[in-house]
Amino acid sequence: MEAGEIGGALLFLLAVAASVAAAVSVGAVDFSRPLTAGAPLGFQEAVAWLIGVLDGTSSAAADVYGAWVAVRAGVIAPVLQVAVWACMVMSVMLVVEAVYNSVVSLGVKVIGWRPEWRLKWKRLDGADEEKGSAHYPLVLVQIPMYNELEVYKLSIAAACELQWPKDRIIVQVLDDSTDPFIKNLVEVECVNWANKGVNIRYATRTSRKGFKAGALKKGMECDYARQSEYIAIFDADFQPEPDFLLRTVPFLVHNPEVALVQARWSFVNDTTSLLTRVQKMFFDYHFKVEQEAGSATFAFFSFNGTAGVWRTVAIKEAGGWKDRTTVEDMDLAVRATLKGWKFVYVGDIRVKSELPSTYKAYCRQQFRWSSGGANLFRKMAKDVLVAKDVSLLKKSYMLYSFFLVRRVVAPTVAFFLYNIILPVSVTIPELYLPVWGIAYIPMVLTIVTAIRHPKNLHIMPFWILFESVMTLHRMRAALTGLLELEGFNQWVVTKKVGNDLEDSEVPLLQKTRKRLRDRVNFPEIGFSVFLFVCASYNLVFHGTTSYYLYLYLQGSAFLLLGLNFTGTCSCCQ
Repeated sequence: MEAGEIGGALLFLLAVAASVAAAVSVGAVDFSRPLTAGAPLGFQEAVAWLIGVLDGTSSAAADVYGAWVAVRAGVIAPVLQVAVWACMVMSVMLVVEAVYNSVVSLGVKVIGWRPEWRLKWKRLDGADEEKGSAHYPLVLVQIPMYNELEVYKLSIAAACELQWPKDRIIVQVLDDSTDPFIKNLVEVECVNWANKGVNIRYATRTSRKGFKAGALKKGMECDYARQSEYIAIFDADFQPEPDFLLRTVPFLVHNPEVALVQARWSFVNDTTSLLTRVQKMFFDYHFKVEQEAGSATFAFFSFNGTAGVWRTVAIKEAGGWKDRTTVEDMDLAVRATLKGWKFVYVGDIRVKSELPSTYKAYCRQQFRWSSGGANLFRKMAKDVLVAKDVSLLKKSYMLYSFFLVRRVVAPTVAFFLYNIILPVSVTIPELYLPVWGIAYIPMVLTIVTAIRHPKNLHIMPFWILFESVMTLHRMRAALTGLLELEGFNQWVVTKKVGNDLEDSEVPLLQKTRKRLRDRVNFPEIGFSVFLFVCASYNLVFHGTTSYYLYLYLQGSAFLLLGLNFTGTCSCCQ
């Protein structure tokens, strides 16, 4: 059962129970005689009575309606009004955070600021690898993977083709695959590259304890890994350009205070569907605004888990990889920052990757990230407060902006205000919703998002509706992680499709017959029904509010995604 479903159901059950109890207590309702004693209940009489209850004009239902109005005005509306003002406070926190990040990001764009302005960068001495490798540090390239049939060749090939002296680079494939067939294919691929002269190592484990964090930790225990000065990490679907190390490692070599160089993600399938287009907008905002602003101001941001290069000493000093959350990358970044290390984000360096191609895969990915981030906030808030190597201003930024607003406030207010309170308000005219909170703030948030995405203005309405649906999953994930509810530490690998699978000897996975629950998303469909009912009520009994158009659109978005009518598959597959 989704947390959103539970919240909506409890809200309506509370309203129904309160109104029924009040009606019974004043004698307005007698369940033994619903309308008139001994008289059969016909369809027309039932409809007339129901209309009378709704508008209070039927003399038989006047007492019931009056009791409902009294309970609504005296109990339900005040409780919801408190929730409204709490959401208004969180909305202000969210819009201030978004505007701040956007202003910083836009300023960086306008003045053409580059990391090289603040940090030293120059090509390594003897940068021509053909002339010698004495001045090149030893780099370990780690590729963790798990049953990656569709993309394992792409990532391994890209890592093996990186421009770096062959005696100063080690490619380590950390294979946690449980499928023996796929495991054999990955090992054979590593052998093929080894025969070409590449220093590549194939490593496996007897168990998947710790998932990705466990694999990375195990990989660093190897003797050759301990000797490396820097570690580049790429997920199985990432394909770095050949000059990736030549452009990133100098930041680490010439700036001893820098622990991490993070590159930007680009996508090979961002135009294949409306789903991937709106995902690209989400990730573009994350990199262009959040990562850029964090790097330019506090030299702190979350490691994205891939497409980055770490200083080995920094990882060890921070305590190494830990599997206590599903965001081991963010966990390491926060701990390294508390040790005084700095990060640099280089948006000009892009690494190709793959977006989740189905709605369910994207939901699982977002749940893992949102739950892990909130859970890390719970685990590390005290550590941030007592840290001695971080300034008070940076602590405030980490606790308030990075954790509280982004990991807790954003998903909470977006879901409860626009998916619960706003729809319910059409049935409670006593509830006051300030126009600046439900109209002006969302408009500002839309503008600051659109500023960095001028080419995607035509799909902005779809993005708004899609993000409205995703708040259901992000809110449930944040609540699950913050309270450590069941499933808070669950890891589900995002399914890959691949963009260059040409080897005919590798058989494609056979399609299996899916159950109805796997083809239809019931939480989304349930919410669509709720929104349609609220919209229809508002259309018929609109009073002083007219939200029905927005609610119909929002309900349609929930319904379409509930039927999987977005992405590369439909509910009929």
